[in-house]
Amino acid sequence: MRTGLYPGTFDPITLGHLDIIKRASSLVDRLVIGVAINRDKGPLFSLEERVAMVERETAGIAQAGNIEIVAHPFENLLIDCAREVGAGLIVRGLRAVADFEYEYQMVGMNRMLDDEVETVFLMADANHQAIASKLVKEICRLGGDISRFVPPGVATALVEKYS
Repeated sequence: MRTGLYPGTFDPITLGHLDIIKRASSLVDRLVIGVAINRDKGPLFSLEERVAMVERETAGIAQAGNIEIVAHPFENLLIDCAREVGAGLIVRGLRAVADFEYEYQMVGMNRMLDDEVETVFLMADANHQAIASKLVKEICRLGGDISRFVPPGVATALVEKYS
């Protein structure tokens, strides 16, 4: 069984994330969505809320692709999380050249820690390249329409957080 790990904070999960998840699910038999605890980022949603959103929003992808998709909270090194869940593949989404520079460094460090875990980059679909959780939260906080950036359930959760 080929297991992939797609890590992130998912605060909140966006249509861009879901595009990467859908495409990554065709590459593996099991996809683990690593929900980073990352206290330094000060997430808007609690860990439990983010895990629940990931589970809810990926259920249809899992069913349609006949694949197991699991949300897995983690706070350790990414490479240790990959080992923990049995992932031989880390999936990373890229939106722009700036993402690549950071991700390139991460791949180098991860390869030095464990050269048996590969990293695969998936370019964000053109329709989703501008979407960033941070920007979605800002748009929502200021009363803007976020319906083109997140699924309806996530939009509702965001509006409730800022009410």
